[in-house]
Amino acid sequence: MPSTKRLGGLPIRQIAWFVPDIERAARAHNASFGSGPFFTFHHVPLNWSEHRGKRVSHDHSSAYGQWGDVMVEFVTQHGDNPSAFHDMFPAGGGAQGLHHMALWVDDLDTAIADFGAQDMPLAQLSEVASGTRYAFVDATASLGHMLELYEPSDQLTGFYEMVRDAAKDWDGSDPIRTLN
Repeated sequence: MPSTKRLGGLPIRQIAWFVPDIERAARAHNASFGSGPFFTFHHVPLNWSEHRGKRVSHDHSSAYGQWGDVMVEFVTQHGDNPSAFHDMFPAGGGAQGLHHMALWVDDLDTAIADFGAQDMPLAQLSEVASGTRYAFVDATASLGHMLELYEPSDQLTGFYEMVRDAAKDWDGSDPIRTLN
């Protein structure tokens, strides 16, 4: 495993499940665990995405909510293009389950190299419309899931704070909210 000292000893920031229906999954998690509210973002705009070194079109939607101290994400992919999601859950197969846990790292490129040196190769690198890059490293052989890596930016940490703050003193109403 990469040195936690090298990666800053940062905690798990998010747990994400790949599902066919993000709203249904969010409602079920809320009903079982009281998590939420969930913020949906349909067809997340990306500037570009590369899966295992090849440029791909990557269309996905997510629902984000708070569950105690950690953010929960439910994500689905639209279409059959290769991706870190389809590496674990092949297109058209109907499978769903834990896909990744997210970590914030000091330097994305260094973290990708560090994980790669520990037999957790880069599966996907993408850049969202705001310019934030994120990576999925393939930790399925050792951990059973991917790891998602981000450098914390004001925009990213602000988003996490918004989701966390919405959960404070939440009365349970309006459990699904749309971001776009």
